[in-house]
Amino acid sequence: MQRKKPTYLQQRKPKQQMNKKLLIWVGSIFAAILIVMIVLLLLNP
Repeated sequence: MQRKKPTYLQQRKPKQQMNKKLLIWVGSIFAAILIVMIVLLLLNP
């Protein structure tokens, strides 16, 4: 019977993937707020 060795993907920390998703969410929310503010400033007479 062969010993199970953790693969490369299992050795990687899933924490990094979570941080990446969090950064994407924060960046997209920030960009959306920025776009809304610009549109409101342009439409303001």
